[in-house]
Amino acid sequence: MMGISYLQNRYTRFSTKHSEEFNTASRNVKPGLIASGIVSAWTWAATLLQSSTVAYRYGVAGPFWYAAGATVQILMFSVLACKVKQNAPKCHTYLEIIYVRYGALTHWVFIFFALVTNILVGSQLLLGGSAVVTSLTGMNVYAAIFLIPVGVCAYVVLGGLRATFLCDYSHTLILMIIMLYFMFCAYTSSDLIGSPSRMYDLLQQAAATRPVDGNIGGSYLTLKSNFALVFGVIQLCSGSGTVFLDQAYWQRAIASRPKTAVHAYILGGMAWFAIPFGFATTLGLSAVALATDPTFPTYPNLPTEPQISSGLAAAFSASALLGKSGAVALLIVLFMAVTSCASAELIAVSSILTFDIYKTYIRPLASPSQLIFVSHAMICVFGLTMAVFACIWNAIGIDLGWLFLVMGLLIGGAVFPAAFAITWRGQTKAGAITGCLAGLGVGLLAWLVTAKHLYGEVTIATTGLEFPTLAGNLGAIMTGLILSVAVSLIWPGDFDWEVTRAINASTHSEVSSQTEQSPATTDAAPSKEKEAEAEAERSSPSSVDPEDVEPEEPHDSASLRSAFRLACISSFVLTLAMDFLIPMPMFFSHYVFSRGFFTAWVVISFLWVFASAATSCILPIWETRAFFGELGRSIMRDLMRA
Repeated sequence: MMGISYLQNRYTRFSTKHSEEFNTASRNVKPGLIASGIVSAWTWAATLLQSSTVAYRYGVAGPFWYAAGATVQILMFSVLACKVKQNAPKCHTYLEIIYVRYGALTHWVFIFFALVTNILVGSQLLLGGSAVVTSLTGMNVYAAIFLIPVGVCAYVVLGGLRATFLCDYSHTLILMIIMLYFMFCAYTSSDLIGSPSRMYDLLQQAAATRPVDGNIGGSYLTLKSNFALVFGVIQLCSGSGTVFLDQAYWQRAIASRPKTAVHAYILGGMAWFAIPFGFATTLGLSAVALATDPTFPTYPNLPTEPQISSGLAAAFSASALLGKSGAVALLIVLFMAVTSCASAELIAVSSILTFDIYKTYIRPLASPSQLIFVSHAMICVFGLTMAVFACIWNAIGIDLGWLFLVMGLLIGGAVFPAAFAITWRGQTKAGAITGCLAGLGVGLLAWLVTAKHLYGEVTIATTGLEFPTLAGNLGAIMTGLILSVAVSLIWPGDFDWEVTRAINASTHSEVSSQTEQSPATTDAAPSKEKEAEAEAERSSPSSVDPEDVEPEEPHDSASLRSAFRLACISSFVLTLAMDFLIPMPMFFSHYVFSRGFFTAWVVISFLWVFASAATSCILPIWETRAFFGELGRSIMRDLMRA
């Protein structure tokens, strides 16, 4: 990635020396690459590890509810992506919208929630990733926590947002290949399982000896799972916070083309569904089926609850199925997931610290070169910060499972106020602040009171259980919704979107004009480096592929209105299907999968993974042909001149 970034700067019109390119990828990224970036950014360590954990605990219901509960937010975010293009097309972060609309106090409140979200997500990545690296290799866990972000920081500093997109693509490609490798091995060639029918028999045997509490008949083969449903609701609340408040997802909306932003998020959401669904239906259920097999790493003992909560179910089953090669494959895929998501978090936090703190409060007239310098520094600062927090969680005994369930109650209060900031002109400053802070307070109170009432004590163990975290998550997100709406209706407002449409409008035009000129003339005598840059710019191709030119869209254009209707309809229909029409009839009928139905379930997971691979891995190749064609022509022209 560092090499590609150098070639991009040297031979194409996209230069990471410009702040717009570094932080927004010049706002012209096509939908396939955006979709691949969304898949990569939403594929945390938890996506692979926690989905396998809930599969081990609840059976087939676990992977389904993990996927369905976290796809909804991406689909719903397509509405916000369209509204960003309509109402704040030149913003760098969603917090700039908050500042312009509500002022400094509300801005700082949302900065707090945004940074808490990024710290929790980043430290979760390192916490889960380091636990598996330590389990598979024996590396010191604290060394793993600090070493994982080093390479990520290097290529993000040099390449900016476009580098994260290209790296997201390569990581998603490797992830899909290895996931299909695991699936084919488990269900077609393994001597231990080898077919869906054999997996069905092993899960039936496991239910007879280790029945699942809360599942009908103790079966692993049913969606009638009370605790899986509770987990699905927690996942819905928690995931809403980590999508709506994470600048990484807003950044992809900002970087996308106006006409295709909605398509990118719908494609990305549906493609991402396949990852936890297919991965955990394979490795999570394999951990259940093989837990008493002599090849299982913990044999003759069953895995302990701390091991499962740390996300080791997938590691154990990969080792049992494929031995050392399985451990290596899982290590690679986990490293891909951790680094690609970490790169998204690094550039997101860098943008917040650069534009919402440094430029807004410290140096409003900062030059583009100063903004680039601060962006670089903040990437390194946040890389260190999330490693420090991961070390703290590990030292005090907090694992990935606990942090995953608790995260939503800490940030859920700000979900709807953040969404309303770009979609509802009637939300007021008082409504936004009240919803955020009251949601946090009610979430914490409901969480701790429920733990004390149900289990008699407040400890790490009791506060990480399903019902206390469910109460906290629901209390936070619903309080934020109710109070932000109620306060805004009692003391109504009527915001003019032209104010947010003017964000960075003059700056954007100035930067655009500067990029068409030769290097900056701030120095009377340009250095040799600047002369070289000027020569590179003069020698770079002047012809631009027409497909890469995106004309400025008026905010009320027919195409954007059509995209908004598509976002609303598709997100509603797909959410209704995934969270109600498919699971609820099987839940209320207490249906237990037959052998044929389970085989069809596995085949569907295969097909969905193939479709996901086509969307997130093949489509971006077609879309980036112009970029790499321009790069190749420029290199050949330079070689021929030499």
